[in-house]
Amino acid sequence: MKRIPGSFSLLGGVIGAVLILLWVGADGYKQTLVTTTATYALIALGMYVPYLMAGSLSMAYGAYAGIGGYAVGLISSKSGLPLVVAWIVGPIVAAAVAVLLGLATRRLSGFFLAAVTLLFGMAFTAWLVDAEGISGGSAGLGSLRKLNLFGWQPDHYDVVVGSTVVVCVIAFLLDRLRMSPWGVIVRTMRDAPRAVEAAGVRVPVMNLVSLAVGAAIAAVGGGLFTYSAGSVTPDTFTLNLVFLAIFMPLIGGSATPWGAVLGAVIAVELTLNFPAVETSGTLILALGVLVILLVAPQGVIGYASRLTKLVGGRRG
Repeated sequence: MKRIPGSFSLLGGVIGAVLILLWVGADGYKQTLVTTTATYALIALGMYVPYLMAGSLSMAYGAYAGIGGYAVGLISSKSGLPLVVAWIVGPIVAAAVAVLLGLATRRLSGFFLAAVTLLFGMAFTAWLVDAEGISGGSAGLGSLRKLNLFGWQPDHYDVVVGSTVVVCVIAFLLDRLRMSPWGVIVRTMRDAPRAVEAAGVRVPVMNLVSLAVGAAIAAVGGGLFTYSAGSVTPDTFTLNLVFLAIFMPLIGGSATPWGAVLGAVIAVELTLNFPAVETSGTLILALGVLVILLVAPQGVIGYASRLTKLVGGRRG
């Protein structure tokens, strides 16, 4: 019985993905919207693990996504390695950086942790601008070569489908991870760290693992976006994206990783694909977050679940 909620979540995610792909079709603008949504969703999913599960707010996810993006850019433009290697190297490097940053900030929490990691993200962007020999400076890296899988080169629509599949797979795995013994320990550690320490679990180590997992997921999103766009610059993954990613799970529903995916869809629709409010989409999104926190603290998915139970109870 415990597997039913996860199965329904996966089914809902797959149905949503199919509907989105049918809506996209051959429209290039819509395809770009979907790859952007996938990037937002992956960064939000990366933040979900340390932020909502472990209770550790890191603001360095623009840097982690940038590491994934520049891994694709560098391997594409400055090496002869298969491009698929970039999606292995990028997440590993991002995870290692997250662990090192976590060790340096292990005594910080709350506002101080957010401030220091925010400064790290800003410093990383400044370093990319200065390191012209590596990153291409403010112009970044462009004209990236296409992925070649045994002679097959995916077109833009194939990339859209692949991005959607990757988001669904990672959201499903995080949903399973959340309910696993490891996930239960991490969520308990967020609320009662001393109790977890008393049980023999090292809280600092668990925090580092959650940071590494989150950074690796964000790097995957950065790599997918860079490949889709065909270029990457120091300003590709801005702090604005990180701030949006914080609120995406709150919009969709913080009780499940699928809430981060739904929140990303809503955020992109309001900020990029809603002509009626294209000049004030971010403001409306902020007001929407405020209303959701006041009216439905569990987000859209949580509120929909409550309505379903209410309707089911009345029918019963």
